Amino acid sequence: MIYPTRRAIYLLLAGAPMALALGLVRPELWLVAPGWIGVILACLIVDTIAGANPRHLSLDARFPHQVGVGDPFDLSLAATGAAVPQRAEIALALDERLAESGRLAGDMRKVADGDILTRTLSLTASRRGQARVEALWIRWAGPLGLVWKQRKFAIDGAINVVPSLRAVTDEGSRLFQRNSWFGLRQQRFRGEGTEYEALAEYQPGMDRRAIDWNASARHVKLLAKEYRVERDNRVVLAIDGGRTMAEPVGGMPRVDRAVSAALLLAYVGLKLNDRISFFSFAAKPHALTPAYMHTQDFPALQRAASLIDYAHVESNFTLALTTLSAQLNRRSLIILFTEFTDATSADLMIRAAGRLVKKHRLLFVVIRDEEVESEERRRPESAADVTRSNVAAAMLRDRQLVIARLQRLGADVIEVPADTMGASAVEAYLGIKRQGSL
Repeated sequence: MIYPTRRAIYLLLAGAPMALALGLVRPELWLVAPGWIGVILACLIVDTIAGANPRHLSLDARFPHQVGVGDPFDLSLAATGAAVPQRAEIALALDERLAESGRLAGDMRKVADGDILTRTLSLTASRRGQARVEALWIRWAGPLGLVWKQRKFAIDGAINVVPSLRAVTDEGSRLFQRNSWFGLRQQRFRGEGTEYEALAEYQPGMDRRAIDWNASARHVKLLAKEYRVERDNRVVLAIDGGRTMAEPVGGMPRVDRAVSAALLLAYVGLKLNDRISFFSFAAKPHALTPAYMHTQDFPALQRAASLIDYAHVESNFTLALTTLSAQLNRRSLIILFTEFTDATSADLMIRAAGRLVKKHRLLFVVIRDEEVESEERRRPESAADVTRSNVAAAMLRDRQLVIARLQRLGADVIEVPADTMGASAVEAYLGIKRQGSL
């Protein structure tokens, strides 16, 4: 496509008053007006012919076909042709998961040693699903700057946005190294937990309640029982996919952060030989996955996590937790990723948790609302600021009230920053295992 630039239009418009003034002064100079138009048209034709032809361009667009939500990736564009300009403008139409408005604009520049225009865009997927990369428009001005030469390339590519495994690969290895799980598992667990391990000679600093008095009498020396943390525990990672979890925090929906943290927990749990299951719910509960206990089963958990969708409805905690309890035939650790804003809306959740905690160990993982905390701490400068600060303080007070009620029921609650959700959840899980209270 070739069309005039703003410069060409302004030149045509500038000739009209000049021709009108000459016609009033010297009527015989009326030919200046069509002559001016002819000169501009001739320049337009020259500018169209000169330089690169957009029909001779070819485009090479490269991007990964699968990325994790929140993980940055590169989209590389390369346009080749004869006599390409030094610079060209581009506009890219793509899914709103990759760009806020579904459109990216920029420019491409010619490489030093060839007729190639290149540009690399750094993108980040904000939500899971299939993100389409639809088309690219590229244009540049002719040598005289009077015409735009434009061409549209249909890309019609798709990028599958799946739960991010960056936390699993990075945080998982770091946590294992820091806690010395590899090769030292028996030494690390010995002396903790509830499963009997062996008798050992009593040493100062050991728990006196672990002394086996009968064995000590037989051997005429103090012997103490050593315990180890039990394995083969049932761990259920329950994710709330309701309206509050679909809201973004730090540029990513809460549910996506919960899925990434749950995958990290699943990886660590499989390494420790626990039985890991996924469970999600919104207005109604979704299916509970089988209990996996081998690391080669991790892709199955990843596929199950990718099916957790965004729901813009209120979560039904009563139905979800009752259904989950009915499907568990042994005491389990239930790690629930959710969000609550006030005591009234969380009342049903607290009642359902009270029934569940009588049989199972329950751990709530919630993201700290740093935006509300900053509003509460900010120094007010107007009446509106005072109102916002008071509302924020009331919301935080209700939130702490809900946490206190859950803790009184016997549930564990951790409130963590969004960026460290996975690591904090793993630390809480490992702490429960060290206590041997599953």
